[in-house]
Amino acid sequence: MTSKDHFGGGSQLEELNGFTNPGLPEHKPRLADGDPKAAKVAERQVALWFVLSMVGTIWFIVAYFLFSPGETMQSIRLHNTSIGLGAAVAMFSIGVGAVLWAKNLMSDHEGIDERHDIGGSEEDQAVALEILHQAKEESGIARRPLLRNTLIAALAIAPLPAVLVFRDLGPLPGDKLFHTLWGKGIRLIQDPGGIPSVESERPIKADDVTIGSAYHVLPSGIGDEENAEHPLEEKAKAAVLLMRIDPKELKEDPDRKDWSHDGIVAYSKICTHVGCPVALYEHQTHHLLCPCHQSTFDVTEHCKVIFGPAKRPLPQLPISVDSEGYLVAQSDFPEPVGPTFWEINHP
Repeated sequence: MTSKDHFGGGSQLEELNGFTNPGLPEHKPRLADGDPKAAKVAERQVALWFVLSMVGTIWFIVAYFLFSPGETMQSIRLHNTSIGLGAAVAMFSIGVGAVLWAKNLMSDHEGIDERHDIGGSEEDQAVALEILHQAKEESGIARRPLLRNTLIAALAIAPLPAVLVFRDLGPLPGDKLFHTLWGKGIRLIQDPGGIPSVESERPIKADDVTIGSAYHVLPSGIGDEENAEHPLEEKAKAAVLLMRIDPKELKEDPDRKDWSHDGIVAYSKICTHVGCPVALYEHQTHHLLCPCHQSTFDVTEHCKVIFGPAKRPLPQLPISVDSEGYLVAQSDFPEPVGPTFWEINHP
């Protein structure tokens, strides 16, 4: 049923709206409609955009390997900018080419489709097929092989950057996700915001950690030459939050009572949801909050999840005190840090 039928005729509709229906504007032919040379130029312009899309995709792949992200912000920024430009050019060019094809070469005659009852009869299926055939003819995809082939090629290689990006989502090869730089006797040092040199390390004494305070902590030696190949990756896995709570408020499991020291507890800083840094500590409620998706962890109960999408507690780092009063790790984390994945129960 058309709007004209619904209101009982054109005169009633015009009376209701208060103005006369002007109808469709007069069709104005385009230059490409009557000039084969202009149509050929327009076709080549569209094909050029599709080729440019292929160039963007290829550049993404080249830049992915050419500008490998190093351990400095400059190298990471160069890597992200290079592959970002490639992806932007690839997707933008396909879009521009499709728009130009529709505006300059596809049929632009105005048409009206009358409303009809929804059905799935054989006649309707035949009509649907006829519409598809008509669309093929009007788009010119069958008689314009240059456009068809460049579009197919651009679309065919467009998903390749996604394959490379998904490759970086992990897990890392081997058992790299199951081990960090923490180990027995390694001191806890304050995180200066980058990768500290051995000379600039500031180890933390248990007496310096007051109730209600929170420290961002790294393992001593993270700046050693043997860790120089991937220090940012090692920092991302080993980052820890250190807090002190009244021991009476801790609800510790019997088998974990010796993992803390006089109310001082240490937990992984990496959220078990998607790996964001859990950096917000509310000392009155003893809750840790992930700012990305609001997962909330209760420090008094081994950082169990009390709100949000995270599915498991933050891994706890067992700590103790050495002979000089400095906080040290008893071992590595007993379980992998970061987001849960399918091999989380790996021994």
